[in-house]
Amino acid sequence: MKARSALLYTVLRLLAFLVPFGILMLFPIFRDLYWLAAIFAALIGLSLSLLFLRRPLTEVTTGLAERRASLKATTSDEDVEDAVADATAAAQPSSADERPEQERPVRD
Repeated sequence: MKARSALLYTVLRLLAFLVPFGILMLFPIFRDLYWLAAIFAALIGLSLSLLFLRRPLTEVTTGLAERRASLKATTSDEDVEDAVADATAAAQPSSADERPEQERPVRD
């Protein structure tokens, strides 16, 4: 993933929220109800990003998919799961060691 495309998408999404929020805060009613201006700005920003930020989003997701595929090619899920299962089994004490002395069965 290119850091430039992710940074560009993040900045554009922030601008899609902050510009409508700033415009809404110019109205007197939204100065008292700033939380309502934030909700409206979030809805407007979401709509703008769905309409106009399709290409930067595609670049970011493509980069993430490529990075994930390259990491997955080096290590399989089964290998990771087996390593975790082996480490967990080695860390757990046996069932006889867990019981207190009085609960252990008496052998004659």
